[in-house]
Amino acid sequence: MITIKGKSSSKGIAIGRLVKYVKPEATVKREKVSDVEAEVARYETARDTAKEQLQKLYDKALKEVGESGAAIFEVHQMMLEDEDYNDSIYNMIRTDAVNAEFAVAKTGENFSEMFAGMDDEYFAARATDVKDISERIVSVLAGVAGSLDMSEPVILMAEDLAPSETVQMDKSKLLAFVTRLGSANSHTAILARTMGIPSMVEVDIQDDWDGKMTIVDGNTATIYIDPTEEVMVKMEALKAEETKQKQLLLELKGKENVTLDGTKVNLYANIGNVGDVAAVLANDAGGIGLFRSEFLYLGTDNYPSEEDQFNAYRTVAQNMAGKKVIIRTLDIGADKQVDYFQLDKEDNPAMGLRAIRICLERPAIFKTQLRALLRASAFGNISIMFPMIISVEEVKKIKGILEEVKAELREANVAFKEDIEIGIMIETPASVMISDLLAEEVDFFSIGTNDLTQYTLAIDRQNAKLEPFYNPHHEAILRMINMVIQNGHKGGAWVGICGELGADPELTRRFMEMGIDELSVSPSLILGLRKSIREMDLKG
Repeated sequence: MITIKGKSSSKGIAIGRLVKYVKPEATVKREKVSDVEAEVARYETARDTAKEQLQKLYDKALKEVGESGAAIFEVHQMMLEDEDYNDSIYNMIRTDAVNAEFAVAKTGENFSEMFAGMDDEYFAARATDVKDISERIVSVLAGVAGSLDMSEPVILMAEDLAPSETVQMDKSKLLAFVTRLGSANSHTAILARTMGIPSMVEVDIQDDWDGKMTIVDGNTATIYIDPTEEVMVKMEALKAEETKQKQLLLELKGKENVTLDGTKVNLYANIGNVGDVAAVLANDAGGIGLFRSEFLYLGTDNYPSEEDQFNAYRTVAQNMAGKKVIIRTLDIGADKQVDYFQLDKEDNPAMGLRAIRICLERPAIFKTQLRALLRASAFGNISIMFPMIISVEEVKKIKGILEEVKAELREANVAFKEDIEIGIMIETPASVMISDLLAEEVDFFSIGTNDLTQYTLAIDRQNAKLEPFYNPHHEAILRMINMVIQNGHKGGAWVGICGELGADPELTRRFMEMGIDELSVSPSLILGLRKSIREMDLKG
């Protein structure tokens, strides 16, 4: 057995025969032409044909993988109209008097190298797209038609795969694909995730693997060539469990989160980055109950700009298509340290300068984030949530800063949602005890049970030695949660839970009996929680 590590670009397990895919390529030679305008016309005809092909691919992808998966073929059609791309081809044909095939291939090579050399991962991944559209035009010019015959379900091995090649494949015969090149941010990888096909990139593939029994484990980024019987039995069991979970998805997708006696609750998902939205949609969450915006700060060497944040928030809001997206403002500090913030070393950082305290001490950072959030609110159903609140005064100060930012945006004629919903996290005993007063200031509460448990029990949840004393089911915690729900409702605020207890099956019924409005959990837990709720009878 050969065990190979790569980079997972789409999770899941596939077991089957590995087949090498060699794409058909038109041979491109540089040739002199006598009539350059006729060659330009020949290029334009081929380009129009390529656009027609891409439209057909878009229509096919729309039916099979939905609008988000099909969007790449719209992008490719737009790329064919790119002025710089076309000018380069026209200039090469007219200036060097060369054939259209060579001009297209050379331009595609130049643009691909330019994109590949960019530091930005998104633009670097576009190198494959430029190469794809250029190869498509060259194939049309040369009269070469590519096809892939898969007579049985296989795992495909290739140097690289273009989105157009991926979508043309018979989904029922494609178990997974493994490539030497490519990236997790490429449109091909995105298509694989949309189609639910495991995939791995950056794998040092070998020709002698062709035809061998293989296991692709996209969950651990591992490939097993000629697996032993022991490994095969283990992976088949894992795949069976995976299939069972997928069946659960099919059965419960689109169903209401309602108990047998008719009590409803919202089930939202917690995410840490833009890429997590795919899992939110795949698991049929009703919205996003917690977008941990600090991961935009943790993943960089400097403060993320307003534009960087705006683009991230807008993308999530647009992808959620009107469903609620609750974005928590910066929650740095405690166990989430960022060097460039240059925070002083603290003996007890969990009770130190963190979260909203940093934002109020450094208003410039706070305002940058609020501007990005408000601007993004024009593109979807965004709500803003503030963490680590301990007083009414803090909330009033936050609302004052928010109004300042709104005024600045109005002055600049920048669109935003005027009545944007705001909420706070309840994660300290102080906020619990004054939740009746806080409810008059905000639209909603989200109970952060992880920190609430830590602060209430006076136990550092990072300290492994204290695990025997750490009890999230402590009656004091449950009474606090109930108090917050009742006070929130009296004050006109809806109440959710976004901490780990929200997914605790032993407490779901009790939370429902308390009158909780929303539970926000990891995307993968949504359907299991929905199943529990639908089997529950609160009056029984």
